[in-house]
Amino acid sequence: QVPLVESGGGLVQAGASLRLSCYNSRSGFRGNPMGWFRQAPGEEREFVAAISSDDTNTYYRDSVKGRFTISRDKAKSTVYQQMNNLKPEDTAVYYCAPAMPHGATWRNSLGSWGQGTQVTVSS
Repeated sequence: QVPLVESGGGLVQAGASLRLSCYNSRSGFRGNPMGWFRQAPGEEREFVAAISSDDTNTYYRDSVKGRFTISRDKAKSTVYQQMNNLKPEDTAVYYCAPAMPHGATWRNSLGSWGQGTQVTVSS
């Protein structure tokens, strides 16, 4: 069983905000970089944001820079993604996972995925 549970998605209008949460029941991930990924219908899963193991650095795909913020509360074993000024092209299922650099992007270092949380942005 994947020890990650995503929540916080929903149906919102363009320009709205959402905050996603990812609870990690495996304490060993507290020392890992963590990432958010998303998959839109008919598309491949893609990297969205990552936070370094010591929480001092964050990384984003270009299309969400300035709108999304990744953060972590290690005491709560939870990673967050604040999403502001949402756009219809942000519509996707969002997943979190331990992450590792992969060329110019990041990939899931766990090898499996949770159930994700659906974000739908209407125009």
